[in-house]
Amino acid sequence: MKNPRFIKSLFVLIIASFVLSSCNTLQSKKVIKLAHGLDMSHPVHKAMVFMAEDLEKRSNGTMGIQIYPNQQLGTERQALELIQIGSLGMTKVSAAVMENFSPNMKVFGLPFLFRDRAHTFNVLDGDIGKELLDGGQKYWLKGMGYYDSGSRSFYTKEKPIESPEDLKGLKIRVMESITAMNMVNSLGGSPTPISWGELYTSLQQGVVDGAENNPPSFYLSRHYEVCKYYSLDEHTSVPDVLIMGTHLWDDLNDEQRIWVQASVDASVKYQRKLWAKAEEDALEAVKKAGVVVVNPDKSKFQEKVSDVYESYKDESEIYSLISRIQKVK
Repeated sequence: MKNPRFIKSLFVLIIASFVLSSCNTLQSKKVIKLAHGLDMSHPVHKAMVFMAEDLEKRSNGTMGIQIYPNQQLGTERQALELIQIGSLGMTKVSAAVMENFSPNMKVFGLPFLFRDRAHTFNVLDGDIGKELLDGGQKYWLKGMGYYDSGSRSFYTKEKPIESPEDLKGLKIRVMESITAMNMVNSLGGSPTPISWGELYTSLQQGVVDGAENNPPSFYLSRHYEVCKYYSLDEHTSVPDVLIMGTHLWDDLNDEQRIWVQASVDASVKYQRKLWAKAEEDALEAVKKAGVVVVNPDKSKFQEKVSDVYESYKDESEIYSLISRIQKVK
């Protein structure tokens, strides 16, 4: 009869061998967990898939990205909190949500800050954009790049928004952003913060009368099934920000950092091309679904919020950023 101690020792050796083998396999490939709240058909998700494939190639299969879409790991704010404690590697959040962790990001939420799309990209891809990406590092959040999120406009259930007066008395969903709340307040609406995942039901049940977002998000969320009026006032152009935790970044070697940043940059260019087409397709699709698309006189909205910039005089950093952004060609 075999010695029980021998059998036990053999079992331990087999398990140890399996664990070590598993560890070696895991160590041979660095897999980054990336979570976001968007649909898999969204241009941002497609750009992330592109980024994952690009990183796999650049690193010769030694690095990869595992993507969790559709709020599988929580809301944007929750994803940021997971990154801060090192439980998540990367995420995509709106700059409006990021301002809760990196305050100067609030400048992006100011109404009619950018003259046009070219001006927006010149700011984001220049010194100001880089400075704001770096601003979150003391909160363990490293900004890696900006995805295009177009311009945000109002969509409502009962009537179109053709002037600021039409917002009076309406509860409008906004992101968890003080700047977004102030913007809707200044235009006469009643801002109501609600998470993206809960918004469809909130619109259905009358918790809010409308919301504001870009055309692809309005379409892909199927909010057009509830809200039949879309008013293209384009009050803000709040970018999406790709974030990596400093815990993860600090754990990468120099070569891995170069690969990751290069893949991020490539995905940003790819996403912006996808976005332009997605905006056109989304507007066409919601019109076919019976949505009335309105092009209001933007000057009426601009006049209504003209005092907003001056209200930041006491916040020297934000006030300086406003001036610097306005001077960018």
